[in-house]
Amino acid sequence: MRPLTISLSPKQLARLSQAVESGAYASNSEVVRDALRLWEQREEIRALELARLKQAYEEGLASGEPVDGDEAFARIRSAVFGRQEA
Repeated sequence: MRPLTISLSPKQLARLSQAVESGAYASNSEVVRDALRLWEQREEIRALELARLKQAYEEGLASGEPVDGDEAFARIRSAVFGRQEA
């Protein structure tokens, strides 16, 4: 492994030290590696969610005629309130 120098806030350093001193982790490096694994997992989840949103958007576009937003809201208001609002 390659050494890396990082800067931490006093609060971050205290939490890292506490994690090692409590025995939850064997070293500072282990804490940082675990934090990076969690970050990588979060980024993978975000990428999957974005891909799903893009797919839903494309499916929506392919599903038919586009709807005018003002017209759609007017129909909703009419259905809810039973009349057109100005």
